[in-house]
Amino acid sequence: MDGVIANNPGEKEFHQAVLEVAEKLIPFIEENPQYSKLKILERLVEPERVIMFRVPWQDDAGEVQINKGYRVEYNSAIGPYKGGLRFHPSVTLSILKFLGFEQILKNSLTTLPMGGGKGGSNFNPKGKSDNEIMRFCQSFMSELYRHIGPNTDVPAGDIGVGGKEIGFLFGQYKKLKNEFTGILTGKGREWGGSLMRPEATGFGNVYFAQEMLATKGDSFKGKTVAISGFGNVSWGAAIKATELGGKVVTISGPDGYIYDPNGISGEKIEYMLELRATNNDVVAPYAEEFDVEFFPNKRPWEQKVDIALPCAIQNELNADDAKKLVANGVMCVSEGANMPCTPEAIELFQEAKILYGPGKAANAGGVAVSGLEMSQNSLRFSWTAEEVDQKLQRIMKDIHASCIKYGTDGEYTDYVKGANIAGFVKVADAMIAQGLV
Repeated sequence: MDGVIANNPGEKEFHQAVLEVAEKLIPFIEENPQYSKLKILERLVEPERVIMFRVPWQDDAGEVQINKGYRVEYNSAIGPYKGGLRFHPSVTLSILKFLGFEQILKNSLTTLPMGGGKGGSNFNPKGKSDNEIMRFCQSFMSELYRHIGPNTDVPAGDIGVGGKEIGFLFGQYKKLKNEFTGILTGKGREWGGSLMRPEATGFGNVYFAQEMLATKGDSFKGKTVAISGFGNVSWGAAIKATELGGKVVTISGPDGYIYDPNGISGEKIEYMLELRATNNDVVAPYAEEFDVEFFPNKRPWEQKVDIALPCAIQNELNADDAKKLVANGVMCVSEGANMPCTPEAIELFQEAKILYGPGKAANAGGVAVSGLEMSQNSLRFSWTAEEVDQKLQRIMKDIHASCIKYGTDGEYTDYVKGANIAGFVKVADAMIAQGLV
């Protein structure tokens, strides 16, 4: 860690991600000297390539604006780089390196042939017109297109990059390269997208939580569920948790959270998408629409629930939140976002011996279906929603089984340890087989 911090000064999110992995991996590596001899972990924490560029674009007032663009191509040992593009003011190289590093292990866990990468820009699509977003996306892709390809690097969407942005990015790539190829995932269904992709991360998170609950002979049936966020991940999680018999009682945004004791189902779940589509980034209107309580500038983890699904953003659930959840009898926490729980919160969950699913395992459903979209594009073929859902369920079951294999010690399963080791072994063995590259 001293070396990582010295080589990557000021990149706190990246340091946090590496530490969480290293703490679980180093004892395993010491027991398997082939990994330490060839310095696999030291090589793994260094990206194969970091691309940084300026993105000039013109707003509707005719003013030239300039943003930063990034693509971190982290590891390609088991397949082309795969990971989302994030457009958000908080985007920095540290954020993208943390996400890309996590993506290596997450993609490995899916069992699909995908390496790890991440990219994006500090551009904020909120409040921008469609024409401004289009001009930005075209400028962004005018540089990025030289570095990606269906067998090299296949980006996807992430925060701030939905169907609209993917469409503009894809159109510019097609114009520049004069070819129609599966260069991005999360595309529209009419032009190469996969059914089930918008819901996939949320569905996969619930499937993983269901597998964890099953180890205790339990399920979602009759359980109260707290969800943070109100985007696609939260929407998908709310749909599937409700289908499995749970009652979702919270969603949240930067403005606070709502508590709906009657459960968020049916038209209320669809209203989440309407909120997201307004691009106002607030959930307060839900409280007015359905006459429920809104808690401004607070997080939902103070409510008494059986299951917590953090689905918003990194470090959204801290030690104080964890203490409240544990004191209120939470039995399962499954991460729908990337690194939403702080290290202190994770430690408290594990000390309390509750079921805790880390994001690299629990939220791998999104990239898994992106991988299935890549397969469909290569085949020039499309599977039904039922077929995609069946494949997603199988992938999440397999990820859970891998975590059990490497993370169980006695009666308790450390899913963080299990996910890190299971993801690492596949990538490490491929790196060894390919030599010092």
